[in-house]
Amino acid sequence: MIKVEQLSFSFPQKELYTNISFTLEEGQHCAFIGTSGSGKSTLIDILMDPDRYLFDGRLEMEPGCSIGYVSQFAQPDTSADTTVFEYIGASFIKLQNEIESICSEMETSSDIEPLLDKYQLALDAFDAMGGNDFESNIHKQLNLANLMKRRDLKVSDLSGGEFKLVQVMKEMLNRPDLMIMDEPDVFLDFDNLNALKQLINSHKGILLVVTHNRYLLNHCFNKIIHLENMEIQEYDGRYIEYNFSLLQTKIELQELTLAEKEEIERNENIIDNLRAIATYNSEASRGRALKARVKFQERLEARRIKAPFVDIKQPEIHFGIDHDVQDLTVLKVDQYRAAYDELLLDKVSFEMKSTDKVALIGPNGTGKTTLLRDIANNHPDSITLHADAKVAYLSQLQGEVLKDSNTLLEEFIDAGMSTYDEIRAHLAGYGFEREILNQRIESLSGGEKNLLQLAKVAVSNADLLLLDEPTSHLDTYTQIALDQAIQDYKGAILMISHDFYSVVNGMDYVLIIDDKTVRRMTIKKFKKMIYARHFDKDYLELEQQKKALETKIELALKATDFELAQSLMDELEALIKLL
Repeated sequence: MIKVEQLSFSFPQKELYTNISFTLEEGQHCAFIGTSGSGKSTLIDILMDPDRYLFDGRLEMEPGCSIGYVSQFAQPDTSADTTVFEYIGASFIKLQNEIESICSEMETSSDIEPLLDKYQLALDAFDAMGGNDFESNIHKQLNLANLMKRRDLKVSDLSGGEFKLVQVMKEMLNRPDLMIMDEPDVFLDFDNLNALKQLINSHKGILLVVTHNRYLLNHCFNKIIHLENMEIQEYDGRYIEYNFSLLQTKIELQELTLAEKEEIERNENIIDNLRAIATYNSEASRGRALKARVKFQERLEARRIKAPFVDIKQPEIHFGIDHDVQDLTVLKVDQYRAAYDELLLDKVSFEMKSTDKVALIGPNGTGKTTLLRDIANNHPDSITLHADAKVAYLSQLQGEVLKDSNTLLEEFIDAGMSTYDEIRAHLAGYGFEREILNQRIESLSGGEKNLLQLAKVAVSNADLLLLDEPTSHLDTYTQIALDQAIQDYKGAILMISHDFYSVVNGMDYVLIIDDKTVRRMTIKKFKKMIYARHFDKDYLELEQQKKALETKIELALKATDFELAQSLMDELEALIKLL
C-alpha cells in the first residue's frame, strides 16, 4: 500500500494542495484526473522523489518500493542503434551478459569462490526479475500491442506513438511495485490508443495514470482520484459510475443549498424587522433577540454547503465569426506532396466549403501535421485559400503559436486585443484569473497552454480553424466544452484528432490517409470502421444518449426541478448499466 496523509504543498505564486489524503492498494488501476494546472504532475513528482520537495504531511511507502514511470514528453535517442527488443529488455539483457561474463571468468580463474558468490547473486537478481521468461513476456506484450513486426526495428525508426507504447512495455516488464504514467495517451492514433488500453488492462500491479482520455477512462480503471480546488476525492469504481455519483450528489446538494438559501433569506427578513423595531423600541429583550438572530445568521452562512467536486467550472469556449458566412470554397488542395527522409503524402487533393467540419485521420507519422502547417503558414502552390479567408491555427507543438517568454496578458496584446481589461474579461471565461495573468506562458501546464491556444483562436474571428489535436492535455470538462464550441461554430474546421468522441460528435465527414493520399469517408462509415476495431455494439450511440440525458439533468437543475432531475437520473442509471 502507498499512503498519503494530510499533504499540503505550494509554490511561491500558487497553493496546490491543502491536507489531501489518499491510498493506493494492490491490484488497483487508478485514473488520476483534475482540471489543467491543478497540480497532478507535481504530485507525481512528489511521489517519485519526496526528498526534493518541502511538503507538510506524511507519505508512506514500503521500504524499497520500486516505481516505474512513463513521461508524456519522452523521445527516443535517434543516435542509438538499439532495437525495439533490446530497448524493452535492456535490464534483463545487461544482467544476462553479466552472468555470461562471470561464467567465462570462472573457466580461467584459479580463485573461484568469490566468483561463485557473485554468480549466485546475479542469478538470484535475474530470477527475482522474472528473467527466465523475459523473452516470451516481451513477445506477449508486442503481440498485445500489435507491434511484433517492429521487434528488430531500431527504436529511432519508430513513430512517436509506437515509441510511447514501447516505453510502457519496458517499464511494465520490470514489474515495479507502482507504475506511474503521465498522459501516456497524448497524440496516440486510434490503433495505438487501443494497444495502450490492452497493455493497461493486462498489467497486474498498482497503476496510477494521469489521463483525460474518455476512451481509456471508460475502459481501464477501477479507482478514481480526482484533484480539484486543492482537495482530493477518492472513488472506488469505474469512471462512468463516478460521474454518475457526482451528478447525484449535485442534485442532492442543490436541493439542500436552495433550502439553506431560503432559510437565510427568511432569517434576514426577521433581522431587518427586528432592526426596524429597535429604532423606536429600545427594550433590552429586543436587543437580545436581534443579537441572537444575527449570530444564528452567521452560523447559517458559515455552514453553507461547499462542493468543489460538484460545481466544477467549465471554460466558456466560443468560436465566432464577425460576418455572415457565404457558401463558397474556403480551401482547395490540389496534388499536394510532402516528404522528409521519405515520401509522406502524394497526390493529395480535396476541397472544403465555408461551413465544412472535417477530421483528418491517419496513423502517427503519416504527414497530417505537415499538411496542416503548410495550409496555415507555408502556402505551397498546391494549396489555395479563398482571398478573404481568415485562418486560425492551433498547434500540437504549442511553441509554434505561443511565445513562452510572454505573460498571458502580453500574448493577447500581441494578438491584437486593445486593452488589458478586455483581455482579463476574455481570459476569465477560460479560467485564467488574477495573478496567473502576469505569469510567463512557460510556467503553465500542457493543458493550460492548449486552453490558452483555444482562447487565442476564439478572438481571431477566423473563417477556417486548423486544429491539430485540440483535445490533447485538456481535462474532460474542457473537452466537453470544446465539443460544444465546435458544434456551434458557423465556419469551416479542419481538425486532426484521435478523439473518437470529438470526431463523431462534431465533424461532417472524415479525410482518411490511405496509401500516402487521402480519401473522403462519411461519419457513418467511419463509425462502422471504428466499431469493428475498438468498440462494443452501439457504444457511441449509447454515449450520445448518455450525454443528452446529462444535459437534460443540468437544465432541470437550472430550473430547480429536482423531481424531473431525479427521474432523469433513473434513466441515466439504466443506460450506464448498458455501457
